[in-house]
Amino acid sequence: MKLDAHQHFWEYNIAEYGWIGEEMKAIRQSFLPQDLEPILVQSGLDGCIAVQARQSLTETEWLLQLADRHECIKGVVGWVDLCSDEVRNQLELFASNPYLKGVRHVVQDEPDLQYVLREGFQRGISLLKEFDLAYDLLVSKEQLPYAVELVKAFPEQRFVLDHLAKPDIKSGILSPWKEALESLAAQPNAYCKLSGMVTEADWKNWTPNDFTSYLNIAIEAFGADRLMFGSDWPVSNLSATYSDVYGLIMNHINTLPISDQQMILGGTCAAFYQISQWAIRS
Repeated sequence: MKLDAHQHFWEYNIAEYGWIGEEMKAIRQSFLPQDLEPILVQSGLDGCIAVQARQSLTETEWLLQLADRHECIKGVVGWVDLCSDEVRNQLELFASNPYLKGVRHVVQDEPDLQYVLREGFQRGISLLKEFDLAYDLLVSKEQLPYAVELVKAFPEQRFVLDHLAKPDIKSGILSPWKEALESLAAQPNAYCKLSGMVTEADWKNWTPNDFTSYLNIAIEAFGADRLMFGSDWPVSNLSATYSDVYGLIMNHINTLPISDQQMILGGTCAAFYQISQWAIRS
């Protein structure tokens, strides 16, 4: 089963998606499952993981409804307020839905670099294993060292790093991102998505060579059984077509053993998010 481990849906309006700035005109529109389905088919992918784009319980509910209606959506990473006294109630509300596979908070937008070490946040994280949910780490490269501390503090919790913590690909800078990524990879409960890279490069002038060092570092650090392909569609449209993004990963891993390629292109995602290849919808 080939899977896209990271993409988004939204019904665009400027009030709800203020983060989509003027320079992002290409994605100032709605993107829905019917837009993605033919692209997945064309790329030979069997499905995707829909990841939250708003910090809203309403969006979590909406994504779960989409998953129920569209077979291409194999799982949802939603949002709950991990710092709230109501987080257990929120988790109980959604976790009974089989499509909810994990949760995420947009930590990269938090001005506090040590946000993930806050007591209230960690209290919320401590509940996720009880509900058998994964956690997506959306952090900046500056926040990555503190994410390592979080992952160490919860060794039985499944974590996955989104977008390689957004290294400075445009400038070609590796350190100290490389060392922090390797520290994260040293934790066996940490996984990583090969996603979100084209928008960290020069949007109009990148070449595949720009990503070689970053991909090699991630592959060496995590190994294929803890890496998964993610398109970050439609945000990736700012810099590349879907086929460009998929081809970038395909071309880079084509010298790896077939079994490793299969893990990166779907096997790791299915295992991490607990998606059954044999699941049949009624």
